[in-house]
Amino acid sequence: MRSFSIREGLELSPSSYAAVMAAFFLRVIIMQRTSYLTPNLLASSQALREHIAFHEAGHVVAIYLRNRQLKLPPVFFQIIIHKERNEQFEFFAKIEGGKLIGNLPVAAIEHKHLNTATDKQSLQQAYEADVVNLLIGPLAEAKFVAFCDGEEFNAQLVDLHALKHYGGHSDLDMARRYLEHFISDVELREVRLRVLFAQAFEFISDPKHWQCIHFFAHYLLDNKQTLISCEQVSACLDAFCAT
Repeated sequence: MRSFSIREGLELSPSSYAAVMAAFFLRVIIMQRTSYLTPNLLASSQALREHIAFHEAGHVVAIYLRNRQLKLPPVFFQIIIHKERNEQFEFFAKIEGGKLIGNLPVAAIEHKHLNTATDKQSLQQAYEADVVNLLIGPLAEAKFVAFCDGEEFNAQLVDLHALKHYGGHSDLDMARRYLEHFISDVELREVRLRVLFAQAFEFISDPKHWQCIHFFAHYLLDNKQTLISCEQVSACLDAFCAT
């Protein structure tokens, strides 16, 4: 069996190498999203778990509920949960999949060659839905933080630039990347991003949507699994929405 060297004099089997790299990238991601936190907040692993749970719950509810409201095709996704037992970080959840546009460069090429307005509109609706769903994650975390701090939550206090303070750096980068593929003009792109941000804010401000996000965040926090399937999410949210 072939072995891999991550530095001179250290040889690892493929399985060990994969485990080391997974742990490394997990730590990098967590450090990136928590770089704005104060030492007191970093000391509270429970606070960090709740931040992440509400962030990912925002994404999940948006993907599942908002896409359905817009009558968009269902998409596959799953939630990976890592519960590492160490002093600082013992909870990490991340969605895999959930995008209507699976390959941005290919979709951009297709967009240039679509002949009918209907086809172009369908593609625009898909990529804009992905962008809004990306923005709803950090907005959900921001609303949770505001609630915990007894502060107001509105678009004047939490704007696009503020999302980076709520684990939204990569979400916002990805949202901008989406629009770069379909809108060449920089100013028009920023205008459209703000329109989509307003749509995300409208979704998060609906009491029923927020109740759903609140419910699913606690579902994540209490869940003992390491993988939650799309079917489990569907059953869980359908049951809650039916009550």
